[in-house]
Amino acid sequence: MKPQDIMTGKSSLWIFGYGSLVWKPDFKYKRSKVGYIQGYKRRFWHGDNFHRGNNELPGRVVTLIEDDDECTWGVAFEVTGSQVEESLKYLNVREAVCGGYVTKVVDFFPEGESHTPVQALVYIATADNALYLGPASPELIGAQIAVCQGKAGHNLEYLLRLAEFMRRSCPHVNDPHLFAIEAAALALIVPYLVAAN
Repeated sequence: MKPQDIMTGKSSLWIFGYGSLVWKPDFKYKRSKVGYIQGYKRRFWHGDNFHRGNNELPGRVVTLIEDDDECTWGVAFEVTGSQVEESLKYLNVREAVCGGYVTKVVDFFPEGESHTPVQALVYIATADNALYLGPASPELIGAQIAVCQGKAGHNLEYLLRLAEFMRRSCPHVNDPHLFAIEAAALALIVPYLVAAN
């Protein structure tokens, strides 16, 4: 689905972020809310040869995998007026052209609100994408993340900022996949940091 298809007759749009968008949206928005979407789990199964890696050493970033029993927490941003077109142009380059993600519309449930969910646009990398890496153990993913770097910075920064967001904004949510990879990456990095001092 193309983002403009869901805009027909609407003056605003919600965009759900579950990876780097939670701390670095880089587009103007009216407001943001922490919350979740149902039917998806967040996984470090997508390769990144631009933002957090390169062709020789692709980084690992998150995508969503369909799973009826799961939910994924993140941040939804409401864009209105000229922000809609500006944000979609920016995200098309950031997520689709450079990242290989496609768009879907999902129900977003804001935290602590009991009314009906709002529809939100989300970017998802699918298994048929050339950059899709698929599952691996937390140790292998953590090791890959620990050594990769791209135009937006170190892959480790991406992992640590996402884990920090979850601890700060969603302390009641357990994300074993994320935290196991964080632990594996830090287990490799910390001895080098200690030895350097």
